[in-house]
Amino acid sequence: MGHKLLQMTFCLWAITCLLLPSPSVGLSRITLKKQRLDLQGIKAARIAMHGEDMLHNFGSSDGEVMPLKNYLDAQYYGVIGIGSPPQNFTVIFDTGSSNLWVPSSKCYFSIACYFHSKYKSSRSSTYTKIGKSCEINYGSGSISGFLSQDNVKVGGLVVKDQVFIEATREGSLTFALAKFDGILGLGFQEISVGNATPVWYNMLNQDLVREDVFSFWLNRDPLAQVGGEIVFGGVDPKHYKGKHTYVPVSRKGYWQFDMGDFLIGNHSTGVCETGCAAIVDSGTSLLAGPTTVVAEINQAIGARGVVSAECKEVVSQYGDLIWQLLVSGVLPDKVCTQIGLCPLKGVQSMSTGIETVVDKKNMEGLSAGDKVLCTACEMTVIWIQSQLRQKETKDRVLNYVNELCESLPSPMGESAIDCAKISEMPHITFTIGDKPFKLTPEQYVLKTGEDITTVCLSGFTALDVPPPRGPLWILGDVFMGVYHTVFDYGNLEIGFAEAA
Repeated sequence: MGHKLLQMTFCLWAITCLLLPSPSVGLSRITLKKQRLDLQGIKAARIAMHGEDMLHNFGSSDGEVMPLKNYLDAQYYGVIGIGSPPQNFTVIFDTGSSNLWVPSSKCYFSIACYFHSKYKSSRSSTYTKIGKSCEINYGSGSISGFLSQDNVKVGGLVVKDQVFIEATREGSLTFALAKFDGILGLGFQEISVGNATPVWYNMLNQDLVREDVFSFWLNRDPLAQVGGEIVFGGVDPKHYKGKHTYVPVSRKGYWQFDMGDFLIGNHSTGVCETGCAAIVDSGTSLLAGPTTVVAEINQAIGARGVVSAECKEVVSQYGDLIWQLLVSGVLPDKVCTQIGLCPLKGVQSMSTGIETVVDKKNMEGLSAGDKVLCTACEMTVIWIQSQLRQKETKDRVLNYVNELCESLPSPMGESAIDCAKISEMPHITFTIGDKPFKLTPEQYVLKTGEDITTVCLSGFTALDVPPPRGPLWILGDVFMGVYHTVFDYGNLEIGFAEAA
């Protein structure tokens, strides 16, 4: 009797095991190679940040895992398949855009197409013609082509009838030199060109994943074999330590949230004291923020860019007057107007130093030199106002501001750092969900080369976005490499935890 009971129990256990889902169901881990950091790649990334529009100008581990490849410590990409049978492409998984595009076999006149895999619709039994023309403008260049529909294989998942762009023109040398073929956008449909349903949405609609969540782990170890992983439908607990801090998505389109104060060492810059918008963008290599703050960071870490003669001129001739006006209670956004360096109405944004669409008419009467002086004045006001909060003396403040002028970032170049002084540099802290997220110098300084050829560069670059969308921070791979990131579509939240 006991023997039969034991046999029956074993049978029930075996049946239960068969019925229960395996914890590895939906997980497909593919190990990919990784390229080392390269100086030209960093320069290209900075140039991309300063294109016509950095923001794309659009008209449990129970999930699917896509290992990512780390290219130049700036581009993480993985392999997908399009069509039946699948045609393979390397793509950047970009949370800062929403379309999927790859080069088309009908791309004849763009040099980039000749260096990358091209989609051939005639070789796919599941292809459906759409043909509608479309174009996407990125900071690093534009692509144009037409819409098509086919099955897309992401890891072990097959997304059926996915609408994507066959690119017939790639208008930038950046794409020709890139190690990726195309881009798979993971942003919201609100910014999707042609209102095409994003791949992630179709994963949910076709019940291919268990949870409305995907997560990123980016490996910053230059010697590691795996560049990172993206998990569709869950979170891998091996990728992070402790608990995630979640903040709500403040504006659908990009994965955007409200960020609090920004500190250099233990001192507030004052720029985000009342809040800043921030975007988590896996398609951006660096950390991008307002020029005024990046200049302060560069000064604190000893990075040197272009010496701004106009900035020093403003400090020399108007520094005392700006100080007096601020101390007397004049509002910061009125100071440069009263001095006469900026127009009376439609003054440039105090937080960005670039003109808004509304401002343009008011700035047309200014010469190019006067516009630069207006911008320099506004930055000087921000810096002095920040130092006033710390109750420094006037002479010390003006000397400090004069030093900041020398630390203005080069718009198209790198900000070099003395590698031997990294240990002396301050921590940089972002306030997210009322909690500090610190970056050490070792984490925000990018290194390229080895031994005596090692070059150290700042991981920060300037990006000025006018209100109402700005001031804006873009937290790219430098930040995501330190903090494991969860994109919770179901609850419209973003979570950050220390990466393991």
